[in-house]
Amino acid sequence: QVQLVESGGGLVQPGGSLRLSCAASGFTLDDYAIGWFRQAPGKEREGVSCISSSDGRTYYADSVKGRFTISRDNAKNTMYLQMNTLEPEDTAVYYCAADRRPFGCSFSPREYDYWGQGTQVTVSS
Repeated sequence: QVQLVESGGGLVQPGGSLRLSCAASGFTLDDYAIGWFRQAPGKEREGVSCISSSDGRTYYADSVKGRFTISRDNAKNTMYLQMNTLEPEDTAVYYCAADRRPFGCSFSPREYDYWGQGTQVTVSS
């Protein structure tokens, strides 16, 4: 069974850090492009970051560039989103996703084949 299981969300103060994890099972994650998305209340789901499988190209939304880092650990079949200098505007449900296309790395949710269940990140004093 193909599955992505997320963890690491929670409540953090502005300026703090969190690392989100997304463990894959049923497939080899490093054969896929991977991405992180988020959805705030009343907002569309938006791309945060992605990384291709073919050449490791990474992309970041302007709002998180310089603060967030996407990565994967092939041995653990797990992907991560390191989030630093968090701001209240980062509050959202965060989703990991995998795209079977090795060249894929997009901010279009419909291009992704598998999704995690989502994890809440709340940035507040």
